[in-house]
Amino acid sequence: MTDTNKMTINLVVFGSTQSGKSSAGNVLLGSADFYSTFAPGSITKDCSLGRSCHLRSFMRRGGQEISLQIQVLDTPGYPHSKLSTRHVKQELKKALVHHFGQDGLHLALLVQRADVPFFGQEASNSVQLVQELLGDSWKNYTAVLFTHAEEIEEAGLSEEEYLHGVSDTLLTLLNSVQQRYVFLYGKGNQCNKQRIKILERIMEFIKENHYQAISFS
Repeated sequence: MTDTNKMTINLVVFGSTQSGKSSAGNVLLGSADFYSTFAPGSITKDCSLGRSCHLRSFMRRGGQEISLQIQVLDTPGYPHSKLSTRHVKQELKKALVHHFGQDGLHLALLVQRADVPFFGQEASNSVQLVQELLGDSWKNYTAVLFTHAEEIEEAGLSEEEYLHGVSDTLLTLLNSVQQRYVFLYGKGNQCNKQRIKILERIMEFIKENHYQAISFS
């Protein structure tokens, strides 16, 4: 398979402490690159890049079958229980330049627990962080990833019913990012249909941007 038949997409996960960023990153990669466990405080202290194996014949583009590789940048929670907001921002900016300065970032995933209301100062902090890091075009390169979506099922709600009941703050965010969102359920393992379904949806978002990426310097 030639290089023209291969594509690498670069993703980053942002979000508050215990939102499920590292776990979501592992699902996207189909591996366990990032340490993830329950804790009363922040776990991830450093930015870390993970790479997936190539998914052969994942999609077709220009009449050719494309093998897809995913790179995910895992990041500390914001705000962090042990690190200052200033320190976290500095680390994020350095990591974006280091890992995506040349090839660019295709999509930022703002990770939000489906079972935790999105409102108030913490919600504002998350959105402001993305705006500051990605700049004026943040709306075109951001999607919301809902973790713990199994709680929606257990409540007897559909995804559509859930979205009808969310806060005005979250509705405004979803409208700003052109309804780019995806749900991640906690059932099953990484190598299942859910991973492929999520990646297919992410590729739809990236295709809407004509596969363009944000560069950092």
